[in-house]
Amino acid sequence: MTTDRNREAQASKDIYERVTNQIIAAIEAGAGEYRMPWHHDGSAITTPVNVASRKAYRGVNILSLWAAAHASGYAAGIWGTYRQWHELGAQVRKGERGHLVVFWKISDRNGEAERQDGDADHDAPARRLFARGYTVFNCAQVDGYTPPELPVLPETERIAHAERFCAALGINIRHGDSQPCYIPSKDIVEMPAFASFRDAISYYAVLFHECGHASGAKHRLDRDLTGRFGSAAYAMEECTVELLSAMICADLNLTVQPRPDHAIYIDSWLEVLRSDPRAIFTAASKAQQIADWMHAQQADEVQGAA
Repeated sequence: MTTDRNREAQASKDIYERVTNQIIAAIEAGAGEYRMPWHHDGSAITTPVNVASRKAYRGVNILSLWAAAHASGYAAGIWGTYRQWHELGAQVRKGERGHLVVFWKISDRNGEAERQDGDADHDAPARRLFARGYTVFNCAQVDGYTPPELPVLPETERIAHAERFCAALGINIRHGDSQPCYIPSKDIVEMPAFASFRDAISYYAVLFHECGHASGAKHRLDRDLTGRFGSAAYAMEECTVELLSAMICADLNLTVQPRPDHAIYIDSWLEVLRSDPRAIFTAASKAQQIADWMHAQQADEVQGAA
C-alpha cells in the first residue's frame, strides 16, 4: 500500500510540474507583449469543451487548454481523447501530439473517488489529492469532424448581458476613483469612470477582476485578502482573480486583451509558479470557485443566456 501511495505521489508531482512548466512557458512567451495564456478573443467557442460529454472543462484544465490552443493556433475549443474522436467517426491525424489535461483521484475517510473536470479543492481537510493526466486532441487535429457554427450575439447584447451579470452579484460598485480597487474595510469596489476605459469590454474585464477580489469577503467566500503588495499571497490573489475575469469573460463571450499595467505582476507570478508547482492549480481552483459563486447569484434569465 505504501509503495502504491508513493507511486501515486510521484505521478502527481510529475503532472503538477508538467502543467506548471507549460503555463510558465506560455507566460514567458507572451511577457514582452503582456499577453498571458488566459487572454482570449471572447468567441462562443473560447471555453474548452469535451466533444463527447459536451461539458466544459474546469479549473486548471481551462488554463492548460487555453495555453495549448494559443501556442498551436487552434481556432476552436473542442477537445476529445483519441478514443472519443474515433467513436464519433473522426480520426486523429498521424503525427499529431496530444495535450495534457488533469483529473483527480481523491482519497478521504469515505473512500476514493475520481473527478475528471480538472477542478479540486486543494485546501480541503482530510483529503489526499492525486493528480492524473490523460491526453486530448483539438478538433483542428482530426479529420472527419466539422465544428458546429454557433450564433454570435451582437456586441451591444453581450455588453448588456455583462451589466446584468454584474448587477446580480450584489456588490457595491462606485465610480470616480482614478484606479480600480476593492476596499475590504468598506466592502466597496471603486472603479474609474466608464468613459476612461478604451471600450466597454475592457471596462467589464477590469470590473470582474475587482468583483473577484470582493468575492473573498467573509460573508461571501471568505478568502484571506491580507497579503501585502510584493508578497506571494498578494501575487496568488491577483493571479486568481485574473483567471476568474478570463473565465467569466469567456462565459459571456467578451474579449480579454493584454494589459500593460500587469507588467508589475508578471515576475511575481512566475516566481510563485516556479517555487510551488501546485500554485497554479490552487489559483485555478479558487478562480473556478469564484466563477461558480458568481453564476449562482444570477437570476434565471441571466443563467439561461450564459
